Amino acid sequence: MNASTTSRRSEWWIPTLPVLLSLVPALAGTSRLAQLAGGAEVTAANERFFAHPIPVILHILVVIPYSIVGAFQFAPGFRRHSRPWHRAAGRVLAIFGLVVALTGLWMAHFYPWPEGDGPGVYVERLVFGTAMAASIVLAIDAVRRRDFEAHGAWMIRAYAIGLGAGTQVLTHLPWFILVGKPGELARAVLMGAGWVINVVVAEWIIRRGETRSQFASRAVFATRTLGRAPDARTATLHR
Repeated sequence: MNASTTSRRSEWWIPTLPVLLSLVPALAGTSRLAQLAGGAEVTAANERFFAHPIPVILHILVVIPYSIVGAFQFAPGFRRHSRPWHRAAGRVLAIFGLVVALTGLWMAHFYPWPEGDGPGVYVERLVFGTAMAASIVLAIDAVRRRDFEAHGAWMIRAYAIGLGAGTQVLTHLPWFILVGKPGELARAVLMGAGWVINVVVAEWIIRRGETRSQFASRAVFATRTLGRAPDARTATLHR
């Protein structure tokens, strides 16, 4: 097995991990759509969705492809060998990401708070929803200016925020097992932790990519410089 084959196989872990992280929210969203379509019993927990179903339906319909298809945008080899697909999918995902952020903001502000939520979770939803929408707008502006490095960085940040629901499952699970149902303060901390973890990981990926890009640029510059014929001044110094 050569190095290129090993590299390609290792790169598939990049989309696989976020896809796995998306599965629980995707299944929960699909279940919610089935309830709305099948006319499930209206309860205090789901009444807000039946009263105003369009925002939650739009949110679920776009967040599932956004989180799953978007994961493949971050596999370097896949991007290199499928550039037309990367560009076409990127345009669609930018629109989907904006819909995810804007419907999330609408639901956070206009839906009644579910049991366990409080001012802390409300503020977090507004802050991170706004940050996600702003990141996508900045990513679109960057690609318009052909600043592809900035474009990728902003899209990574938006995707990390959008994938917060998957990480929040992991932050909540130990609490449910060890303590039970969290109160308002604990829920705000656990919800916030899910978003913060994703943002920290996103920034690490971005900084790592920038370091590699700078190293590659310096290597190219050094190669070109060493391979260049000496100019008149250099020739004079070596006489």
